[in-house]
Amino acid sequence: METRDLAVLAAAAGAGSLSAAARRLGLTPMAASRRLAALERDCGARLLHRTTRSVSLTTEGEALLPYAQAMLEAEEAARAALAPGQVCATGLLRATAPAAFGRKVVVPLMPDLLAANPGLRIDLQLTDAVVDIVGEGFDVAIRIAPLRDSGLIARRLAPNPRLLCASPAYLAERAVPVTLADLAHHDCVRLTGVTHWPFRSGTASRNVRIDGRFSSSSIEGVHEACRRGLGLALLSYWDVKDELAAGRLASVDLTDAEPQDLSIWALYPTARYAPPKLRVFLAALERGLA
Repeated sequence: METRDLAVLAAAAGAGSLSAAARRLGLTPMAASRRLAALERDCGARLLHRTTRSVSLTTEGEALLPYAQAMLEAEEAARAALAPGQVCATGLLRATAPAAFGRKVVVPLMPDLLAANPGLRIDLQLTDAVVDIVGEGFDVAIRIAPLRDSGLIARRLAPNPRLLCASPAYLAERAVPVTLADLAHHDCVRLTGVTHWPFRSGTASRNVRIDGRFSSSSIEGVHEACRRGLGLALLSYWDVKDELAAGRLASVDLTDAEPQDLSIWALYPTARYAPPKLRVFLAALERGLA
């Protein structure tokens, strides 16, 4: 059996379609179909049920899949062992990240990462939606939020401190809030559907109700509205550090509480062995966030 053919089976099982598997592997749908057909000839059995929109494993495919995954992981381990002085990262890495974080933090790290790994290709989807990374064939998802139990491997990359911010013009007009209670008298720029902001007061957590005349479905919209003087906003430090340094935004420190921090996480499917392409990607993010 050819590992490149086994890779199509594993990718199709995870993604639920041959076309998605082809995208994940950097193949044309026709090439993926041919590799699967070659594997089925080698096995002498049909491995996938195919419809126009999706695929599912046959009984024989379910029996073969764990062995296919083990063989693919063993091949990656062997390649890494043959180059102990360097991580040999090749192939296509499909990643997803929040839009603002991806644009400001992830993308600037890519030139050096790709230059150091000539055989690596990266497809980065920037979206604030929660993506089904297994169903859509992603290798890794970057998330900045409390995590739910999903059966995925979760790796904490860095803390994500948040600040209460406003434009100098807004603070000059409305005065600087001093306590949590003062927020009730201010316009708060928030994500659509958000009615409370989390704060930490000593060892206690407090969810404070907020209101305002403007909300946005994206953190980039919240950031821009805050910068233009529409109110207070709760924003991540990586998102506002340039504006703070330039004086376009000001940080607001309350005397009785501080914003509750989040963490930046990498989520990826369960595997006995993380391939080099994933390891170098995560290492680059950790260095960039240090």
